[in-house]
Amino acid sequence: MMDEEEALARLIALAGTGAAGAAGAPADAAILRALIEEASELGARRALARLGLADAAAREDIGDLRQLLGAWRDAKTSAWKAAVDWAVRGMLALLVVGLAVKMGLPGLLR
Repeated sequence: MMDEEEALARLIALAGTGAAGAAGAPADAAILRALIEEASELGARRALARLGLADAAAREDIGDLRQLLGAWRDAKTSAWKAAVDWAVRGMLALLVVGLAVKMGLPGLLR
């Protein structure tokens, strides 16, 4: 079984010789399509290898990172909701105290 780089080199050589069928265009299109597919596959594998995601544990690592990111987003949302809740409660308490003072009911404040 030939490796991807060898397959890509053969496709490039085949495309360079102009080896096409009698009709020409369909064979050229097929060679070009195969060349693009092989080149993109090889490029994707190289990019994953550079990122350190070419091993068997990469899928599990990405899953763990997604779970961690989801938990972070949930915690951040909960923190904002709690902060807004406390701010609203504080404003309402100040409003009640202000109304009590305005109405001359200092006994309610004790």
